[in-house]
Formats: sequence, structure tokens, C-alpha cells
Amino acid sequence: MIKEEKDHKKYIKIRGAKEHNLKDISLDIPRDEFVVLTGLSGSGKSSLAFDTIYAEGQRRYMESLSSYARQFLGQMEKPNVESIEGLPPAISIDQKSTNRNPRSTVGTVTEIYDYYRLLYARIGIPHCPKCGKEIKKQSVDQMVDEIMKLPERTKIQLLAPVVRGRKGEHVKLFEQAKKSGYVRVMVDGSLYELNEEIKLDKNKKHNIEIIVDRLVVKEGIEKRLSDSIESVLKLADGLLIVDLIDGEQLNFSQNFACSDCGISIDEIEPRNFSFNNPFGACPECYGIGIKMEFDEDLMIPDKKLSISQGAIVVLGWQSATDPSSYTNAILQALAKEYKFSLDTPYEDLPEDIRNMLIYGTNGKSVKVYYKGQRGEGVYDVAFEGLIKNVERRYRETGSESSKQEYETFMRTTPCKCCGGKRLKKESLAVTVGDKNIADLTEYSIRDLFDFMNNLELTSMQLKIGQLILKEIRARLGFLIDVGLDYLSLARATGTLSGGEAQRIRLATQIGSGLVGVAYILDEPSIGLHQRDNDKLLRTLCNLKDLGNTLIVVEHDEDTMFAADHIVDIGPGAGEHGGRVVAEGTAEEIMANPDSITGAYLSGKIQIPVPKERRKPTDYIKIKGAKENNLKNVNVDIPLGIMTCVTGVSGSGKSSLVNEILYKRLARDLNRARCIPGKHTDIIGVDKLDKVIDIDQSPIGRTPRSNPATYTGVFDQIRDLFATTPDAKAKGYKKGRFSFNVKGGRCEACSGDGILKIEMNFLPDVYVPCEVCDGKRYNRETLEVKYKGKSIYDVLDMTVEEALKFFENMPSIRRKIESLNDVGLSYVKLGQPSTTLSGGEAQRIKLATELSKRSTGKTIYILDEPTTGLHFADVHKLIDILRRLSDGGNTVVVIEHNLDVIKTADYIIDIGPEGGDKGGTVVATGTPEEVANNDKSYTGIYIKKQLERFQ
Repeated sequence: MIKEEKDHKKYIKIRGAKEHNLKDISLDIPRDEFVVLTGLSGSGKSSLAFDTIYAEGQRRYMESLSSYARQFLGQMEKPNVESIEGLPPAISIDQKSTNRNPRSTVGTVTEIYDYYRLLYARIGIPHCPKCGKEIKKQSVDQMVDEIMKLPERTKIQLLAPVVRGRKGEHVKLFEQAKKSGYVRVMVDGSLYELNEEIKLDKNKKHNIEIIVDRLVVKEGIEKRLSDSIESVLKLADGLLIVDLIDGEQLNFSQNFACSDCGISIDEIEPRNFSFNNPFGACPECYGIGIKMEFDEDLMIPDKKLSISQGAIVVLGWQSATDPSSYTNAILQALAKEYKFSLDTPYEDLPEDIRNMLIYGTNGKSVKVYYKGQRGEGVYDVAFEGLIKNVERRYRETGSESSKQEYETFMRTTPCKCCGGKRLKKESLAVTVGDKNIADLTEYSIRDLFDFMNNLELTSMQLKIGQLILKEIRARLGFLIDVGLDYLSLARATGTLSGGEAQRIRLATQIGSGLVGVAYILDEPSIGLHQRDNDKLLRTLCNLKDLGNTLIVVEHDEDTMFAADHIVDIGPGAGEHGGRVVAEGTAEEIMANPDSITGAYLSGKIQIPVPKERRKPTDYIKIKGAKENNLKNVNVDIPLGIMTCVTGVSGSGKSSLVNEILYKRLARDLNRARCIPGKHTDIIGVDKLDKVIDIDQSPIGRTPRSNPATYTGVFDQIRDLFATTPDAKAKGYKKGRFSFNVKGGRCEACSGDGILKIEMNFLPDVYVPCEVCDGKRYNRETLEVKYKGKSIYDVLDMTVEEALKFFENMPSIRRKIESLNDVGLSYVKLGQPSTTLSGGEAQRIKLATELSKRSTGKTIYILDEPTTGLHFADVHKLIDILRRLSDGGNTVVVIEHNLDVIKTADYIIDIGPEGGDKGGTVVATGTPEEVANNDKSYTGIYIKKQLERFQ
């Protein structure tokens, strides 16, 4: 009995897991150890880790809350599992849950920014936002002590500054002062008696100080001094000037106020440094730091065209080429008045004419002759300029789609008021170590860590800030440990990759220091260079050593060797997966003949290095790339072969490939509306005819999109059904077989196949539509059969089954074959796109491209296509990438996976480090050439790979 108890505490015991494709798995996962779940993509790893273990852990936590609390949280589905014993509280750190809100930054997500706000509120030194002078707040006693420090026998007078830089004659003020018993005043630096007539120019600004007392510094004057100071502070709203007879002046303030500018600051609170709070946020941009503004380069993208050839492409002005349009009439009138031709290329127009077209005529009217449907006439029009005109249309339009269309002509620019720093100028004037809070958030974490360690503070500041500083340094250390030292705290979370976001959440979790928790991670090594992998593994081992269980879904070789226990799920994907093939240490897995993972780990199966590296047919040259951290580099991208862009995280790979190369080619070749990153030029664009970006974004946002609709094979299948004798007899066209339009679909569920039933404090329940039993079509449509199968039966087939079914239909088979080639044999043709992983969506896009006829002048850009792929899937992917580039096309891949890098024809390695220490080209050439370069981190790891293969 006791032995069983002990056993129960050491393992998470799962019995009868049947979620998704799991085949009734029973498994014991050791607790307080580092466990890796691996297997082919789609084999059921995530179903076990997230949909079974995590979902059950979450559900049990929810069950412990009161029903009142549960109604706000939504109920959790009970996963399809018989029992789970010994389950600790579960925390999942996956990639999907990053916040895309523009207000969310690395600093706010890790909570480091909250500590900084507290630090600045408690030990920050306020300055005047106008003149930059330090502002101090003093009590009467402190002022008395300060004055008593002056040398003995110093003659002083106490002045009350009642007027600071205000126009007027100020007669009433002098009378009031005289009545109160004061005798002398200083006006603009000259001394006057109050009983003489003081004439001031009412149109000039004046400074007036009332002289309250004259003293000689010596012992025993403290009582009189403090009484006089109190009178001064009452008169001058907390300000005091001490005038030494030799001309020097000392300023004192009871509030946070600048005695020179008269600007006072409120009490400093942590909320003054929050850009999500009206007390701290910049009043212009409300704390977002950027504004959307119409951009001349997007409204007039091709400056070589003239206006009459259609240079202006922004909404509402596309009709300018039509002589009968009103916009054309305005432009004709402007051309006549300002003496320029509408046939001159836009770039050749004089600077002042271009300014007038963009910013308007400054209120000057021109006579516009316009003949419309209601007659003709001459109108006086003061042209407001393209930008003002389009801004007004954008504001006034009620249509959401028009608004979205207008937004494609806008670009984000830093707010002019705060310079993109998000805070009020009063908050930015508070410093610690001579830096304001916005300066610190723009440092890279590595530099910020150094700054915090070398921060010099007074003993008082140290006493107050000791605990806060300790927290900040620890948390910055955690971010460095997970390999994110190149990020800054001001970086928006929406711009982070999945792997980066996941590692940030990991660092936050380490900061919380919990014990006895099951952390479930989804490929934390995505986007990490091999060099930083060791850091990440150390971090994971630290979490385990605290006394936590780590369950990591991972395909990375190093992680498997570092793990205490591996569970290999397979043997295939989809229907062919869902079983435990092998479990144990890395050595035990390698010894198991059934495990494909083991075969790749031990080197029994290898991804071969190509016999020869293909030679480029030509190059396109990127000149002067300066986006983000790129240091004005020139890069030659070879054409006709497969190129890998490598480098440590944050070195500038994405800036070069996605921001500069892709956006420039998309603009020039695909006519996309986007602004490429900063660069001088790209030479050789004319050698390509289109650019295709194959990323991991979902293929569709709704359950109505699926692999069949995305690849276009569904159109051909519907054509096929429309030609069957049944359909012809009933007169059905292909539209009858679409579940998106009325006619053939089931109207009870509008072709969704499921109905959503809203429950109050229970989760929304999705039930199959009872009219069509989840088949999406009405009975008449389902009666049309091709080879004995209805349209629903075809959508329900896996790619593998469909391949056999359509083997005699070459056009359909070709598209389905390409899905099979990319390793998606287990996906159903009608599987909703919302249930596909990022890796699967990317492979569906690849398959779609493969099934198209190639032009030989296409360039494909892929950003880390191996995300979520097992060794065997990477093997397939490499064959596909070679097939894409075989037809003379160019493939550019950003990748950290060594198997992909070693099979590339050419490598461009960027670095050497991340952030501001990166941004240069370290090495270029074939993998063999890069392997011999000592300066390249990638070269070091590639060398090992190539040696292993030889």
C-alpha cells in the first residue's frame, strides 16, 4: 500500500487517453524530471501534452472554484481520458498566446517595467521639462538650514516672486502689497519703493518680487528667518528667492516647481510612468507612441509616371486620368495656375509644385471649370492638398472596407509630441543615473543589465531602491539566460516571433519561482541559434531543479540528449499515429528498432548532403541595407539555387530578408502596397517575375476554409460532381456543391455542419447539426454520387485515401499528390483550417506552389519552415525545397536547423551577435566554405555536421 502511494507521487499516471487521434494510450510520466515528447508532425504529441495533460490540470483547478467565479471563466471540456493520477497544477507556455495589442511591450509582459515605474517614482530626480533644471521640494526647516550654511555676516534679502513673465501694469498688486505693509519691490531687476509711482509697459512681460525681509546671517536669527520664509511662501505659492547682496540668487521651492519657468509638477507616482494610464501617457498619441499618417510614397508609388498616366493611386484620385472627372478638373486648374504639365513625370516636377500637390495651396483659390451631369460651371476651389483631402475622406467614410482600403496608404510614424517615447514630457524629465525611463527601455537587455550593475546612487537612494533593484537585476538576468539579450523592453510583443514570445513567458515564470508545478512547453527552441540552445537548456534544467516537472514537445536533438526521459509517439501521423512507440532515455530510444526518432538520433538514417552544390545562374544585389540593426551592408543573393540566411537570434536576418528583400520585390513585382526597409537599392529585380512568401500564418480564419478550398482542388472536384449523370439529370451546376452558398448546403447550419449553443456559465457547446448530421449539405445534394461517394464523403477523406480515389483524374491527382509529398497524407481534405498547426498551414502553401506550373523566374521566401517538424518531415521538406529550386527558381530560407543549412547551395551568415552587436555579413559561400570560417558561429556547428556525415 505504502509502496503504491510512493509510486503514485513519483509519476503522472495517464490511463486510456483517446483525445483526437490518440489510440487509448496508457503512460507513466516521471514527476520532477525533464521529459520530452517527440514524434512525427501530427502524430499526437500536442494532443497528449496540451489537450490531455494540460486541459485536465486546468479543468481540475477550475472545478475548485465556486460556481459564481466559474461563470466568468467559462467551463473546460473534460478531455477524453479515463483517468490521470498524480497530476500537479499545470502551466502551459505555448506560442499562440502572445498579446498583439500595440500597448503590450516586452517590459510590460515580463513585469520589469512595473518595477522600473516604482523605482523612478521613489528615487527618480525630477527636472523641469522646459529648461532641464533639477527640481527639489523643500520644507521650511530645510530652507532655514540651507540659508544658515551661508558664511556669517552675509547680507541677504528674502524675495517673494509674485509675477513671473506676465504682461500688464500690475497696479492692483502694488496696492495690495503696500496695504500688507511691505515697503520695497524688485521689478525686472530694479529696486523700487512702494510709495513711489511705478509705471510699467502693459505690453511687455515683467518679473516682480516683493522684498519681505532683509537679514544678516548670524546665530539666533532662525526664528525670524522661518517666520519670514513662511510669509514669502504664502505670497508666492511656495516659491522663495534668497538674494545675496553680491548679486547671486538662490531659489527654493516648497512644491515640485521650477522657480525659473514657473512650471510645477505633481507628486510623482508610479502611474506617472505608465503609458497605459492618462496620468502618464502622452496626450497626443495616448501612449501608443505612433500615429497612422498618409504617406506620399504609398499614394504615388511610381514617381516615373506622370499624373495623366495615373501616378496618383490613392482612393478617390484614381479617376484623375479621366478627363471628365472632377479630380481631373481640379488638377487641370492647378496646372494652369501654377504653370506645370500633367504629362511631366512626377519625379521631374519642381519641388514647390510637388509640395503644393501634397500639402495644398495655403488657402489660395484656383478657378476650376467642371462639366458634370447637372450642367457646367466655374468654381473657386482652395485646394487642400492630397494628404488633407484623403484624411477628410478617411474620417467621413462610414464603410469599414473603405477605411481598411485607405489604411493601406498610411504608414506608422513616431508621434511628434513625445518622439515615440509614449510618455508626457513631465514624466520623461525624471531621471535615475541621468537617464529617463524611456531611454532605459530602448537599451538592449544586455546593455541595460550592464547599466544597472554600474548604476551610481546616493546612500539614501540605495536604501530606498535596494529591493526594487534586486528584482530588476534578477529578471534581466533571466531574460539573458533564455537568449533574449538582444531585445529591448520597449519592443512591442506583436513583433516577436513565436519562439521569442515563448521564451519571454519562460523567463517570467522563472522569476515567479514556483515549485511543484508541471510546465508544458511547445518547442521552446524555435528561432534559437544552436549557440543559444545551451543557455535555454540550462534554464530549463534550473526550473526542474527547483522541483518542477517539465513536459516539452520538441524535435531538437540537443534537447533530447539533455532530457531525463523521452516519449516517442507515432509511428506515423494522423490516423497512423497516436501510439507510444518507445520511451526511456536518449540511449534507450536509439536502441529501439521501431523508433524513427531513435534512427535519426543514432545516425542510422541520415539526411544526406547533396553530392554537388549547384552554381548560381546570376545574382540580385542588395545595396546599403540599414533597416533596424543592419550596418549599411551589401549582400548578393544568388539566383536559381537554394540559399540559407543564418545567424544568431536578433542578428538582422529577418530585417534583411522580410523587411528589405521581400517587401521591395513585392512592391516592384507583385504591385503590393508596402514600404520596404531602409536600403539604397536592389539591382537585378528585372531577373525575377514574382515573389512568394510562404510563412506559417493560418490559411484561413474561419472553419469554412480547408486544404481543399485553399489548394483549389475543391473547384475541380465540384466540376467533376457537376458532370455526373445524377447531377445532369437534376440540372445541378457546380455551385450546388459549395457549402458557402445557398442551394446545395444545409440551411439549418448554413453549411457549417455544426451549431453553436451558448450556455450561461458553461462553455459554448458545439453540436452537429441535427438536420444534416454534420454533413453540411442537404439531402438532394448528397444523393449525387461519384464512384459511390457523395461530396461529403470526399471532403471526409484523408489525402492518402483521396489519392487512391482520384488516381484516374490527372488534374485533381496532381494537386492532391503535392499535399501527400509535403507529408500531409493524414490531413482530411475538408479539415477546417482553424485546426491546422502553423507547420501544417505552411506545408499546404508549399503544396499549392508545387502543384502550379513553374515559370523559372520565381523567388520563394521562407522563414523557418522547419518549425514543428520532426527529422523525417525535415527530410521531406528539404526534398521539396530542392524541387522548387530545380526549375531555375530561387529559394531563400531563414533557418537555424542544421540539416537544412548543410543541404543548402549557398549560405549568407549574418552576425556576429544579436541586436546592436549584429547587422554585418560574417560569411558567405557554400556550407563547406562557411564551415572553414572561424568568425562564424554557424560555421562551427556546420563543421561538426559535415564531419559527422563524412
